[in-house]
Amino acid sequence: MRIIKLDEESRKGVLDRLLKRSPDHYGQYEDTVREIVERVRTEGDAALFEYTRRFDWEGADASGVKVTEEEFREAYEEIDERLLGVIRKALGNIREFHEKQKRYSWFDTTAEGTMLGQRVTPLHAAGVYVPGGKAVYPSSVLMNIVPAKVAGVERIIMATPCDRKGKVAPAVLVAAKEAGADEIYKIGGAQAVAAMAFGTESVPKVDKITGPGNIFVALAKKAVSGYVSIDSIAGPSEILILADESASPRYVAADLLSQAEHDELASAVLVTTSSELAEKVSEEVDEFVKKLSRKEIIEKSLEAFGYILVADTKEAALETVDLIASEHLEIMTKNPFEDMMKVKNAGAIFLGENSSEPLGDYLAGPNHILPTNGTARFFSPVSVDDFVKRSSIIYYSREALKKVYGDIAYFAENEQLTAHANSVRVRFEEEEREQEQR
Repeated sequence: MRIIKLDEESRKGVLDRLLKRSPDHYGQYEDTVREIVERVRTEGDAALFEYTRRFDWEGADASGVKVTEEEFREAYEEIDERLLGVIRKALGNIREFHEKQKRYSWFDTTAEGTMLGQRVTPLHAAGVYVPGGKAVYPSSVLMNIVPAKVAGVERIIMATPCDRKGKVAPAVLVAAKEAGADEIYKIGGAQAVAAMAFGTESVPKVDKITGPGNIFVALAKKAVSGYVSIDSIAGPSEILILADESASPRYVAADLLSQAEHDELASAVLVTTSSELAEKVSEEVDEFVKKLSRKEIIEKSLEAFGYILVADTKEAALETVDLIASEHLEIMTKNPFEDMMKVKNAGAIFLGENSSEPLGDYLAGPNHILPTNGTARFFSPVSVDDFVKRSSIIYYSREALKKVYGDIAYFAENEQLTAHANSVRVRFEEEEREQEQR
């Protein structure tokens, strides 16, 4: 891996390079995605199945697009028993974590006759997207569905690509069944996002779409945002490791590569104050790459978006961590808990040498659908909050309103909104008239 001395110029160069992986920088695909979305919106199933036959499943049609009970039974017969056990274990941990995120309605009353509150209700229908293609992701199935289920969403729709014969990977189907998906559709890409956003003859319309995907999925989510809610527009996977001389070079190298293997656009960055660690990590990376199965993808990822940044001070290192605002942040320092408190921007933070990133991907419980490309500055991981909405509740008795209606009317008139003022004054017009007559 390339080793770079960290200064203002090099930091800016790295940041600019990493941000070029954002969906906002792939304008050449936007017209294609816009056309797909618009055709599915206006033509429904006809366009949906045309694109599905072109990109995924040659025999796609309305009769076979929805996964059947028979397909679920076959998936359970085909899945490895150990994998089923791990899926169930992970499911329990994920559910337990997300149960702690549940919000509840609340109401405050006063003796003056007012009641203010917040009513929390689940979305009616959620659409979760689970990618396919280069790998199979039952873990993403769990991370999408469980928070929706915990939130109390009435109808959970899942879309995922199938192979050319119309088959979805058994592990994906089993994970969806275990987590509680209500319906699964064998569609992928921008056309799947559009189908869930607008509804077709075969696919129901949802209120929100969550889940990661390739650049076409990301751009499609961007295009339908506003027609439905979305979690965020995800870019390629990324990891940043903050480490000092106390870190194990072998562990650091292994963890950097855990994300570099995702795809050629994934980024892996080490920020350290130790030149010696930097050299050793680079050597360990070279040795690991020779043995790993996705060697070609890893090499392209590291060549384009892999960096070891050597900072003069811990303060400079921490500032860089916050500027990059990585999807995954590992802290391998002498005092990881202390350093964690100094970090403001990260999707998920892993503390200490035994908390490697795959722990969060698969088993720990927190959600692995995270903000990318610096959006951890303002976005959060997918959570139960993504699947509920809040309504404000306001009640005033006549006596309570009488004490304040004059202030409300004055405020409204100050904004030249006389109908607003009239709306409260009309309730007390007789009292005002009587007062004027006195």
